Amino acid sequence: MLRVCVIGMGPIGNLHARIYKEDDLAQLVGVCDIVEERARRAGERFGVPWFLRAEEMLNALAPDVVSVTTGGYEYASDHYEPTILALEAGCHVLCEKPIHNEIQKAEEMVRVARERRRCFGINLNHRFTPAARLAKQWLREGKIGDLLFCNMALWIGKPGDFDSPYFHIKALNPHSVDIMRYYCGDIARIQCFAMKAPGRNIWSTASFNVQFSCGAVGHLTSSYDLARGHPMERCEVAGTKGRFVLEDMWREVTLYPADSLIKQVYTNPVFGGFRDFDDTFRDRIHRFLEQVSAGTAPEEIDGSGEDGLAAQKVIQAGIQSLETGAVVDVV
Repeated sequence: MLRVCVIGMGPIGNLHARIYKEDDLAQLVGVCDIVEERARRAGERFGVPWFLRAEEMLNALAPDVVSVTTGGYEYASDHYEPTILALEAGCHVLCEKPIHNEIQKAEEMVRVARERRRCFGINLNHRFTPAARLAKQWLREGKIGDLLFCNMALWIGKPGDFDSPYFHIKALNPHSVDIMRYYCGDIARIQCFAMKAPGRNIWSTASFNVQFSCGAVGHLTSSYDLARGHPMERCEVAGTKGRFVLEDMWREVTLYPADSLIKQVYTNPVFGGFRDFDDTFRDRIHRFLEQVSAGTAPEEIDGSGEDGLAAQKVIQAGIQSLETGAVVDVV
């Protein structure tokens, strides 16, 4: 059983802690937050010691695994310090997305994990569902053939003002870009258009055209301007032998073979299936615990720090395109 701590006890940190308490592979041993009330409440809620300083908790408890669920500027600036502290303390780290809002610091996080030979994962939970895995299996089995295009859309209703005009682009699209990369590989070039919806202070709806390294083309639409409660995600991948459509991460995936009018459909079951969005966190967290427990090589981690870094590089290139009007190479 792995000893686990959580750093950052907002709503997502409390969700991580609750899932660790329920997982047979984990023993939650401590929580930390710089806000005393949040740290104390979480410690009391989960019956574990609470701390105000990550370094103090790491020294006192020596956990095997640490979840970093802090926020900060553009929802990611506070990820760097606790991640580096935990890695240097010898812990495996599961960090919330985005890995970091600054590419240089994200690269440093990946570098330290690689040098320390620690498993470093990012909570790219949208790929951690039975439906998403089945679509990946169809690709591996050759049922899609040579890739042609990928159309991705992700939208949620998130009103209000934010600390950066790029908040939506940086905070939402680690998921959408990761799904596109999960199925089609690296993105080589990108072009971005965006708008600020009425009353918004951010680029709240965006459109990205991409070219993958394999030669396939693609498109991504993302938005903070649509109401919650409706379907929120759709991914269509097409190739020379067929295409699949994945809807709402876990709800349904459909295979349309090019040589047949008979389609295959996986639908999330009412009994025994995913109950809600929190189950994507359970699946992702359990998979990280499972891989760490099994001694999986750091470079083989599903949804790794390198995957998180690659997604942010695509997003940064998209922002550069938005600012300049140019098609930008992803480097």
